[in-house]
Amino acid sequence: MELWTDRNVTLWSARGDPVKMSRKISAVVNKADENGVLVGNWTDNFDGGKTPWHWVGSIAILQEYYQTKEPVCFGQCWVFSGVTTTLCRTLGIPVRSVTNFKSAHDNDGSISIDTFVDVSGEPIEDLITEKVWNFHVWNDVWMARPDLPKGYGGWQAIDGTEQEASDGIYRCGPAPLAAIKSGEVYLPYDTPFIFAELNADRIKWKMDEFGDVTKIKLSKNSIGIRISTKLPIGKPVGKKEYFCDDRYREDVTNQYKHPEGSIEERTAVINANQVSTRKGIYHEEGKPMDVQFELLKKETDPYGKDFEISLKITNNSSETRTFSGCIHTSSMFYTGITAKRVKKLVIEKKKIGANKSKELSLKVTFDEYYNKLVDQCHMEMSCMCQVLETNQTYVDQDTFRLIKPDLTIKIPDNGKIGKMMKAEVSFTNPLPCALTDCELTVEGIGLTKTQVLPQSIVPSNQVFMATVDCLPTKAGLRELIGSFNSRELAMVDGSCEIMISK
Repeated sequence: MELWTDRNVTLWSARGDPVKMSRKISAVVNKADENGVLVGNWTDNFDGGKTPWHWVGSIAILQEYYQTKEPVCFGQCWVFSGVTTTLCRTLGIPVRSVTNFKSAHDNDGSISIDTFVDVSGEPIEDLITEKVWNFHVWNDVWMARPDLPKGYGGWQAIDGTEQEASDGIYRCGPAPLAAIKSGEVYLPYDTPFIFAELNADRIKWKMDEFGDVTKIKLSKNSIGIRISTKLPIGKPVGKKEYFCDDRYREDVTNQYKHPEGSIEERTAVINANQVSTRKGIYHEEGKPMDVQFELLKKETDPYGKDFEISLKITNNSSETRTFSGCIHTSSMFYTGITAKRVKKLVIEKKKIGANKSKELSLKVTFDEYYNKLVDQCHMEMSCMCQVLETNQTYVDQDTFRLIKPDLTIKIPDNGKIGKMMKAEVSFTNPLPCALTDCELTVEGIGLTKTQVLPQSIVPSNQVFMATVDCLPTKAGLRELIGSFNSRELAMVDGSCEIMISK
């Protein structure tokens, strides 16, 4: 711990201030400025270190940092959050890890996510600097805020992931959830950035040949979905096998934002916009055009299977309409950055009769997407269409994920200190190919030290099964965590709980 506690926190009095200490922790968790704990890496090249999904806990990371006196390679947001959780709890600061789906990254202070297209509907990449992460993980810390007016104590958001500099240093928070919820983005620290992460609007602008821009779409409810934290260990009880579902998550969305579309939520967004760098974007929108396009949304599809993307077109006019455009899908990093184009369907001058509807589909096979996926199997689907008779432009995009199987862990309900136990770990390979270079990592505080266990090849559609020895050293309710990784399939995770007696 001496590696970081003395850096720029020279007064002992400052070390008793949770506001200053949590802000300091958010800075030293990442390497960016002070040779901190973790090196961030959001590419597909992890040479010289371990992949972010290799880690199953903070212990191995902090031990390596202590022993080498050098930042550990590599981490992404959930790893930064896990280390932040450990450091805060070590210092006695109550903390929880928070996950936000469809998390915006606003880097210009506009408190909106702006996308620019040309007259043909194609993205103008040089002007698109902001992204929407498929998910992002940060932390909340609980403390009083004597530096702020009454009513802003309680949960405060901090973030150790290196995203944007705050007062010249890559850190974020603490920002009061009460201020974030009401759009009071003038309060410290980094409240505008965190507000945008969960309540920004997505705006599409069309730029003509003279450089003038026109707002063509405003999406009010696509950012900040299912904000949640893990339930305390032991809740719910009576289940030995762990699956990633809502039974193990506490929804905290209402602590961060008002219900989508409510008067309170819109008021908070407009209040925040008044002090942003792009004011006045909430003028009355024009009347809708007479052809309706709908990119049919999806959240998940099974990894290993084919999938389909559909566009529904409805002509609400009394005349035939002609439209052109394209539907395409790409693999993407969870940070919203496109990785590789997978497939594209070109739509050339199709006609649709008056008051008629039709659907167009883009079918993608496993063989077409398999070699183009990156890390967590996130995909982007997008569409651009134009109606020739009215010059109507439609642009839309969405993301979804190819879902991997859960790792099932079975272990007796009860155990004793010093008595060996065996856990059975299993899942079914869903891919039409064998898994190679397989490795199972398990960890459980008070149950076992971190074990990295090489495994044999897992054939297509076959069950993988392994047995792990555990020797409990601490009493109480414990958790065993496992992660399976291979060349073809990574991040197959799971955990289970067990009560250990003396």
